[in-house]
Amino acid sequence: MTEEIKSWLTDMDGVLVHEGYALPGAAEFIARLTELDRPYQVLTNNSIFTPRDLSARLAASGIKVPEERIWTSALATATFVAQQMPGGRAYVIGEAGLTTALYQAGYIMTDVDPDYVILGETRTYSFSSITRAIRLIRDGARFIATNPDPTGPSTEGPLPATGAVAALITKATGRSPYFVGKPNPVMIRAALNRIEAHSETTAMIGDRMDTDVLAGMEAGLRTFLVLTGSTTEADVEKYPFRPTEVRPSIAELIDRV
Repeated sequence: MTEEIKSWLTDMDGVLVHEGYALPGAAEFIARLTELDRPYQVLTNNSIFTPRDLSARLAASGIKVPEERIWTSALATATFVAQQMPGGRAYVIGEAGLTTALYQAGYIMTDVDPDYVILGETRTYSFSSITRAIRLIRDGARFIATNPDPTGPSTEGPLPATGAVAALITKATGRSPYFVGKPNPVMIRAALNRIEAHSETTAMIGDRMDTDVLAGMEAGLRTFLVLTGSTTEADVEKYPFRPTEVRPSIAELIDRV
């Protein structure tokens, strides 16, 4: 017998919002979770923004999500390195979402003898910062990246993202990063810990098979693929794993809360 779903994890872009606009049923789904006091977290591989920034952006689209309900790859990365090496030193390529999370985790930002080179997403990747990262990694710094996404969305079209820049650094150093964000189940398990949830009674909603569904499946969650983002129903057949259910949008899951 399948246990009742008591907690929810959901991706943000492609599930709740698209280019700043709420997707069908998103505001109602979150409102339903809040009304029934269901534990939940909104997950994103985007490491640019802080949870406060993202909460404000969601509010502008009509979706009310408190910042403590938002779990980013930047927060997951900061939590991971703080557990691995408390009070460490890092050379960071990224924006406020990542640097703020690392400062709050007790990390020192430095370009001299860091324990880690941590690569996140930024709209201003510079040749000099990438060169510095390459040299530090070749000198022995451990290489971490917030997420493996090769591209990110913009109104003009795809932009190179963390995964693409990580590949450049790997080519130059021969060292592959440890990716903390989805599909790494580490990010999922950390989100579960935040809300004291169990994998047996938690579901993951996402729009991508290769990140959301894979991460949820590997963490032992039920998975719902919604078709309002990257993956089409035809795409599902290309993968050697399947979501628990496929739904047109998050609107079809409101009655499951």
